[in-house]
Amino acid sequence: MKFVRFSVDRDTPPTARGGVPGVRWGLLEEDGYRQITGDPLGQWISSDRVYRAAEVRLLPPCSPSKIVCVGRNYVEHAKELNNPLPAEPLLFLKPPSALIASGDTILYPPESQRVDFEGELGVVMGKRCSRVEADAALDYTFGYTCVNDVTARDLQKKDVQFTRGKGFDTFCVVGPCLVPRGELDGAAVGVRTWLDGELKQDGNTRDLIFPLGVIISYISRIMTLEPGDLIATGTPAGVGPMQPGSTVEVEVEGIGRLRNVVKRV
Repeated sequence: MKFVRFSVDRDTPPTARGGVPGVRWGLLEEDGYRQITGDPLGQWISSDRVYRAAEVRLLPPCSPSKIVCVGRNYVEHAKELNNPLPAEPLLFLKPPSALIASGDTILYPPESQRVDFEGELGVVMGKRCSRVEADAALDYTFGYTCVNDVTARDLQKKDVQFTRGKGFDTFCVVGPCLVPRGELDGAAVGVRTWLDGELKQDGNTRDLIFPLGVIISYISRIMTLEPGDLIATGTPAGVGPMQPGSTVEVEVEGIGRLRNVVKRV
């Protein structure tokens, strides 16, 4: 089962929140998107209305109050950036205004001379979560999605902290769908990124330094996680720069593939 969030108005802003008219939830089917009534995080029923892909605009499959990201969560990625391994999860935030969906354009800001892709597994919360234990943490999640944690690498290094380098509009690509947790819990899944058709990242979540339960528990002891909040769990080795005109694709096994074109602002 794969949930998608979409609009039948192709002019709906990429970061449209749940209350915007025209925003719908649906189920991904072979012949299109079957609209549902309600919300996957609550009560919902299926309808008879099916939209073809050409009729809709995909939206990010979550509407988070916050986006919490984990840095240096794969050993080889930390090594490729010459960073020490963290003793505990290294956290940073992205603003919800950075959200875009598969098919939207990643904007290359003039303030940066190096913008990188970072393919990741995303976790979407399903219940309010505060100070939970690691072995119970997954019970508070709804499911999983793909994330491209776009990064202005030169600004990240220059600023030391991550806000500017990670926070530009369009720098959090999410989707194309949301897979309920029971289907992937405990699975080791591949995380891959292609740039202009060339495979650049080929990692697996079995290599996470801090597993999902530990990450969620750690975050929940700092801030309360709300339904719909997004956690980006870290990127494997192979990150690298994109250029205006490039096409970048991020795939998480069992979920789907993000595809976006890069364009200069």
